Amino acid sequence: MQPRFDIMKADPAAYGAMAAMEHYLHQVSLEQPLIHLVKLYASEINHCAYCIDMHWKDLRALGETEQRLYGLPAWRESPYYTDRERAAFIWTEAVTVITDGFVSDEAYESVHPHFSDKELGELTMAIVTINSWNRLAISARTTPGAYQPKQA
Repeated sequence: MQPRFDIMKADPAAYGAMAAMEHYLHQVSLEQPLIHLVKLYASEINHCAYCIDMHWKDLRALGETEQRLYGLPAWRESPYYTDRERAAFIWTEAVTVITDGFVSDEAYESVHPHFSDKELGELTMAIVTINSWNRLAISARTTPGAYQPKQA
């Protein structure tokens, strides 16, 4: 596949707005590994090769195990995740696959015991942001593979 366009060059202001959201996500109270797990999982749901490559590498740089990364698509059947992470994955699915019954009360009831209202807002913003990045990267056909994470 050939890349279609580079959003940084095509519309620097739009890229800057997205970068501001990323900056915000680095300031929130949620654990950075959890944010990256959510980003990776949403990217897997959305089939965004560029973002899967990026967040897999970011998580490895943060010390995440390959076992947990490989098991992520089957998190319900994998014993490697905490209850808090599982709740975040439920919320990630609900917010990402918005046309599949919208965000149900059941999803909210699953996530709310594990996250304060502020944390739930932060988690939702992380999911909204990665879904936006996924749509940009998929539309632009951004080539995966070259991304290198910053050292943790």
